[in-house]
Amino acid sequence: MALAGRTAAWWARLPSSRLPAAPLCLPPWLPAACGRPYSSRGKEKLDMSTYPVESIRNFSIIAHVDHGKSTLADRLLEITGTIAKTDRNKQVLDKLQVERERGITVKAQSASLFYSHGGVNYLLNLIDTPGHVDFSYEVSRSLSACQGVILVVDANEGIQAQTVANFYLAFEAQLAIIPVINKIDLKNADPERVEKQIEKLFDIPIHECVRISAKQGTNVEKVLQKVIEKIPPPQCNTADPLKALVFDSTFDHYRGVIANIALFGGEIQKGHKIVSAHTKKRYEVNEVGILTPNEQPTHKLYAGQVGYLVAGMKEVTEAQIGDTLFLYKQPVEPLPGFKSAKPMVFAGMYPVDQTEYNNLKSALERLTLNDSSVTVHRDSSLALGAGWRLGFLGLLHMEVFNQRLEQEYNMSVILTAPTVPYKAVLSSAKLIKEYGKAEITIINPAQFPDKLSVSEYLEPTVLGTIVTPHEYIGKIIVLCQDRRAVQKDMLYIDEHRVMLKYLFPLNEIVVDFYDALKSLSSGYASFDYEDAGYQAADLIKMDILLNGNPVEELATIIHNDKAYATGKFLCERLKDAIPRQLFEIAIQAAIGKKIIARETLKAFRKNVVAKCYGGDITRRMKLLKRQAEGKKLMRKIGNVEVPRDAFIRVLKRQTDK
Repeated sequence: MALAGRTAAWWARLPSSRLPAAPLCLPPWLPAACGRPYSSRGKEKLDMSTYPVESIRNFSIIAHVDHGKSTLADRLLEITGTIAKTDRNKQVLDKLQVERERGITVKAQSASLFYSHGGVNYLLNLIDTPGHVDFSYEVSRSLSACQGVILVVDANEGIQAQTVANFYLAFEAQLAIIPVINKIDLKNADPERVEKQIEKLFDIPIHECVRISAKQGTNVEKVLQKVIEKIPPPQCNTADPLKALVFDSTFDHYRGVIANIALFGGEIQKGHKIVSAHTKKRYEVNEVGILTPNEQPTHKLYAGQVGYLVAGMKEVTEAQIGDTLFLYKQPVEPLPGFKSAKPMVFAGMYPVDQTEYNNLKSALERLTLNDSSVTVHRDSSLALGAGWRLGFLGLLHMEVFNQRLEQEYNMSVILTAPTVPYKAVLSSAKLIKEYGKAEITIINPAQFPDKLSVSEYLEPTVLGTIVTPHEYIGKIIVLCQDRRAVQKDMLYIDEHRVMLKYLFPLNEIVVDFYDALKSLSSGYASFDYEDAGYQAADLIKMDILLNGNPVEELATIIHNDKAYATGKFLCERLKDAIPRQLFEIAIQAAIGKKIIARETLKAFRKNVVAKCYGGDITRRMKLLKRQAEGKKLMRKIGNVEVPRDAFIRVLKRQTDK
């Protein structure tokens, strides 16, 4: 203690001129650039009052996957001077490791751009959105904070399934739409054909399309001019009471929740007391600012602007997406918000080692804060231990979530085969009383009610849109019929491309439909789907029996028509996975009492007749009969314990299918 005191006194006597100036929160020997990359500390605050509502434009970039949204966002950031122009600017707004590895956008990211046009300084708030169908929830959320969109279409590929879906999202939200044809520098680009497709499908005149090359920067400046001319400013007033929509949120370990907000009225600054319309909790604002794309603090945020807010919220559940924030004692009518994300695919998640349960629990909690569209329910399994049943928006969403768990939290997990949520309409008064309702949702096959107590089973359906070159139509129609799909519409976009609409049972497309479609069409077909409610179906629960004993973890819910093929496949897979025993094991797939498939795992056998050199045949028969009786007795008393790794191999998604 005395030594520490003398050291402190010695430092105090040092003249201050000898100490080098250091940025806030950093030791003197570190350069200023070593701070946290997205931290807002020590930055000069901007004055946002110089941008009235009339000079603000809020817009999103929407497109099919891989049509060049993020590349266009990079060029717009460069042109407006938001980021320095270098060769390393690739997917600047894609900050997650999984996004950079896969080359796709997973989280919608926003950035504020400053641009001068016609002698007026404009504030442009850009939101770069994902293109894959699994993340369309991110797109619809982003559109709520915008007044217009840039619809990007690849000059080579033309209009794809997700282009159509995103156009209608923007059209229903009554947003201004600027069609942009990208990749005109490619050898096979055909912008004239794409312009005709846009005119035929979306009824947008050809002369409104802007031809650009985002990679080379050709004509990109014209896109910014179109944004200013065509997209209207937000309809709001600074004099109104504060009304802010929370459209996204992230978690920072030091500052708590950082909420992304769009102001629909009033103004907000540090020190303001605000209230959440959803939780009714009160907070004091610690910091407001804009994203450029890094955090840039400002003195205030005004009506029509998009930015971030830090208010000491400790959990992201407090920053409910779609929530309205208003000033304390100045309540306002809450904004309509968003429909909550509806999970389409469920999968069991278990730690590889049960000692990791608590670590995985905290990792899941932190990751679901950042990805609010994942639903989590506690679950347990006799074979795999305690875990969770998670709901995802699609299969890619599930894979990305699993990858983020591994990369960001160093967690390895067992992910079971994906299932979809079924419903059952109960006819038994006893069960209705037990559940408190006549219609129940089944996300775990173990909860599947008996047929005698149910009037009908319902399965989820989706309306799928397939856009394909016309030469692959025959193969694709056969594939759709195999998946129990019903054709709803067929439209020729132009002389080469066809748009098919089918009503699919969700269970049929959830695992490998997309891969099969890409294989059949040499990668040219694209697929998109939207929820289409539930329909009655002939569903059954299939049990897997080992020597007559059901194995709960391997039970599945399937359609009656597919029962035999699925049962045979599971039995064959189990035969390869279970180690041989000293007695014979019968692996059976059963529906109720009826056995529909069987595989037999032969027993290990000692060669008991090896010692017989010649002699009478009765001696050999006696030894073999004694061995058979011993095996029979062993089978009666022996239990088949399926090893954990065998469960994992059977339950894991069938990647080899």
